[in-house]
Amino acid sequence: MTKKEKHIEFKDKLLKGLEKMYTNLIEYKRQKNSVLVVMKGDKIVKIKP
Repeated sequence: MTKKEKHIEFKDKLLKGLEKMYTNLIEYKRQKNSVLVVMKGDKIVKIKP
C-alpha cells in the first residue's frame, strides 16, 4: 500500500467517523430537547430540535 493510498484510507475513515459523531450529536440533542448551536456563514445560529 502506497503512502497516497494510506492517506486516502485514513481520510475516508476520518470522514465516516465525523459523520457518525454528527448523527449521534443530533440524536442526543433531540432526546434532551436542547438547542443545537451551529455556524452558518459568519453568524452563529441556534436551532431547536
